[in-house]
Amino acid sequence: MDVTLLGTGGPAGLPRPDCPCAACATALGADARAATSLLVDGTLLLDLTPGAAFAAARAGHSLGGVRQVLLSHPHDGPAVEVPAGLPQPARVPDGRELTLLTGHRVRAVAMDAPGTGYAVTGPDGQRLLYLPPAGAPAGLENGSAEAYDMVLADVGGRPDALARLRAVGALGPTTDVVAVHLDHDVPPGAELGRRLGAAGARAVPDGTTLAVGAYEDVPDVPRRTLVLGGARSGKSVEAERRLEAFPDVLYVATGGTRNGDGEWAARVTTHRERRPVSWRTAETCDLVPLLKDDGPPLLIDCLSLWLTDAMDAVGAWDDAEWADGGERALRARVVEVTEAVRTTRRTVVAVSNEVGSGIVPATASGRRYRDELGRLNAAFAAECEQVLLVVAGQALVLRG
Repeated sequence: MDVTLLGTGGPAGLPRPDCPCAACATALGADARAATSLLVDGTLLLDLTPGAAFAAARAGHSLGGVRQVLLSHPHDGPAVEVPAGLPQPARVPDGRELTLLTGHRVRAVAMDAPGTGYAVTGPDGQRLLYLPPAGAPAGLENGSAEAYDMVLADVGGRPDALARLRAVGALGPTTDVVAVHLDHDVPPGAELGRRLGAAGARAVPDGTTLAVGAYEDVPDVPRRTLVLGGARSGKSVEAERRLEAFPDVLYVATGGTRNGDGEWAARVTTHRERRPVSWRTAETCDLVPLLKDDGPPLLIDCLSLWLTDAMDAVGAWDDAEWADGGERALRARVVEVTEAVRTTRRTVVAVSNEVGSGIVPATASGRRYRDELGRLNAAFAAECEQVLLVVAGQALVLRG
């Protein structure tokens, strides 16, 4: 079964007409995308968009063999002239299955938002799942699904759709995940590829024909990642983004509650409210047992607060205690946690502050903390496949 992507952009295309944003301004050449539309084996058209016939011709195909046109979007969209000879667009009711004379079977998948998803099975048994923009499957049951060969979804807008599919086994390690409905909320070019790669997905240019079931080099999700950045740089958002397409993440909060500190409580609430509801939270600085245990991915936020707790425990703020074994005790703790990272079998994303580039602290304790955090970051980074530095909301890849 072959799929030709006549368009891969959002409903308004990319760049959006008359949009002055930076993403639209740079969406040129291969990064320019028409509204998403799929041609399956030349006989099934999923979503009729303006210029579909011309897009098919540019890709070396004709719409003359199309026997069924199905709509997925939450609404029928703007009036589109149906090319001569093309069937009138239709929508399959949720849960119903349609069998084409060509041997393709199409089942409508219920969404958690307006719109219709389609599971298509080819004559030879290959299976693809196509989801509408801003939609994720609803009503999935654990262990009830066989992995699709290909999933085409709004990865940028609804990464949690992939998490749901992974949770029930509908998305496996060899599933080719292709991002469609790409809009200007994700910058094009290298940044798009990096964000999609973190979810195990990829993007292709308009007009690309893909063979469903053929092995593709699915992007490897780094097993250990360190995300560095300054205050309000966007480092925590970047770290969360890297795991939002995966279910059952354990969020390890090292900062505690700080009873009586209202401003800190507000920060904690903001972090908690933007996490996916399927994530669990553990408030602890005892990282080694978590790293040694098997289990779902860990998001550790953050190492700088872990270091504060460790330095409190060894009396690092007192010069006498620091000289009389405190420094050695802290070094041992750092070695223990970095060795646990080296041997862990879990996927780990850790956040830490990068504080050594500014003004030299005025106090000895401040300078001690700055130096020890620099050492911790360097040691932790050495055990990670990928290291990122977030500056002004932009992620710079230092490794991986």
